[in-house]
Amino acid sequence: MKRRLFPLLALAAMALSSASALAQTKPIRLVVPYAPGGPIDITARVLAERVKDSLGTVIIENRAGAGGNIGADMVAKAAPDGLTIGIAATATHAVNPWLYSKMPYRADADFAPITQMLRVPNVLVINAETAQRLGIQSLQDLIAYARANPGKLNYGSGGNGSAGHLAGELFKTQAGIYAVHIPYNGGNPAQLALLSGQVDFNFDNLATASANIRAGKLKALAVTTLKRSPALPQVPAVAEALPGFSVDTWWGLVAPAGTPKEVLARLNHAFVAALQAPETQTRFAALMAEPVPTAPEAFGSFMKAELAKYEKVVKASGAKVD
Repeated sequence: MKRRLFPLLALAAMALSSASALAQTKPIRLVVPYAPGGPIDITARVLAERVKDSLGTVIIENRAGAGGNIGADMVAKAAPDGLTIGIAATATHAVNPWLYSKMPYRADADFAPITQMLRVPNVLVINAETAQRLGIQSLQDLIAYARANPGKLNYGSGGNGSAGHLAGELFKTQAGIYAVHIPYNGGNPAQLALLSGQVDFNFDNLATASANIRAGKLKALAVTTLKRSPALPQVPAVAEALPGFSVDTWWGLVAPAGTPKEVLARLNHAFVAALQAPETQTRFAALMAEPVPTAPEAFGSFMKAELAKYEKVVKASGAKVD
């Protein structure tokens, strides 16, 4: 009887060992709450390729819709086992909770931070011909003109509640000026309106505005990051004139709340190493994106601060999505 028992026990141990190994090789699903082809999707795919040696296969799943809420909600409601992670962005975790009347998830409670990934500066740009005609060659010139001519300047954005709209509202509040907001149906129409002179200035994403800045069609007056951007070191930050002003486009990685700390630490280690790799930084520089690898706790604190900041900005703007 004992002779038969030992082989059976050995087979059982081998089966358990094989099952454990199989569980560790399951692919990780990285949910991108936006359509394929955009900067967030591109950077997620770059990192997924970089971490395959340490984490195994990472499959990108695009779940766009509702300003990113559909994809974010999928992550919030996934099993907290480290096999489903997702992108947290300015919209999904700082703006949408105040912009949408009903939210399917709680940005401050339903996620476990892994690491911030990247930030891309926005830039205050003015139509070059308008700048020449009005004698606006600096941020201080713009503020002085707007104060002396309330309501004569206007600015465009990709729509009510968009990053450009909220940056403009925060700028107006801190600068003590009034400019008319003209919303368009997306960032591209807003940029075309600026280039054609239909609007005077915009807060645009640096990655999309850079070509027209280089071509001399747009004049960059300031970047919206707290400090100057390495991509435009000669252009001052808005914060140099308006202390504390900061409106970044950022995104990072999160897991469902309740994911074990050791799992989060493993994910953080792999993705931080990928973000710090010189080859990765070179690729992201082409997108005007700056890697911001952080510890989970630091990213969590950052998201809470951003959520609190945008509560005031969104409410002041009056923007709402029902």
